[in-house]
Amino acid sequence: MEIIEITEQNIDKEHICCAIGKDKENENRAFTKKAWMKKNFRDGLVFRRLDDRGKVFIEYLPIEKAWKPLIGANYLIINCLWVAGKFKGQGWANRLLDLCIQDAKSQGKAGIAVVTSGKKKPFLTDKTFFQKKGFVTLDKATPYFELMALKLNNGPLPAFSPSAKNGTIPIQDGLALVYTNQCPFMEEYATLTAQRAREKGFSVTLRKLESAAEAKELGSPFGTLGIYYNGAFQTHIPTSWDKLQAAIQG
Repeated sequence: MEIIEITEQNIDKEHICCAIGKDKENENRAFTKKAWMKKNFRDGLVFRRLDDRGKVFIEYLPIEKAWKPLIGANYLIINCLWVAGKFKGQGWANRLLDLCIQDAKSQGKAGIAVVTSGKKKPFLTDKTFFQKKGFVTLDKATPYFELMALKLNNGPLPAFSPSAKNGTIPIQDGLALVYTNQCPFMEEYATLTAQRAREKGFSVTLRKLESAAEAKELGSPFGTLGIYYNGAFQTHIPTSWDKLQAAIQG
């Protein structure tokens, strides 16, 4: 087995790890993710995965083009680093991250950053993994996000945007689901949740972000999904409607 890179030249014939089922639903999910990737290759998107059928991959972008509410320059931002199932414990996460570090050094980047959490949260890579690789916490955002970085030189340090730090967005009325197609599952989840919320009488804003600039303004620190109520951040986790309703009505 080896690590391969997904590019504009091979993306149509290669799987992208997250949605690899052959059923129609997963084919549709993979299509949205691949369309997002094709749009971002020109901005420096890198996607590497194990040459096998499983969830072993890393994805990153320059901070200037990252779909997260981050301020900074000359850093690479890791969107996702995931090793799952039978591939855990074999060193693949280290190898994927090492390739990212090599890229950053060859490009003269000031460092590499990633959004994680002080406590283990779904969809966020464990903070302790990055600590062992020399990453340190630079900034925090409400309620549990941390921006960690591996500094390669003395360039300016990245940070969360003010709105991300405060956990707020300008959409102040009712439930807001803000998402991107960076994750193949979020459009389906957000659409169905918005429909359920409207059926229950909630005022709902469903906002699909179409550019990195939009994501820097309205995206959650997680990037691919942010759920807000009356302008305040609730969660980045695609949870069930019953749990979400209980949380916002608290």
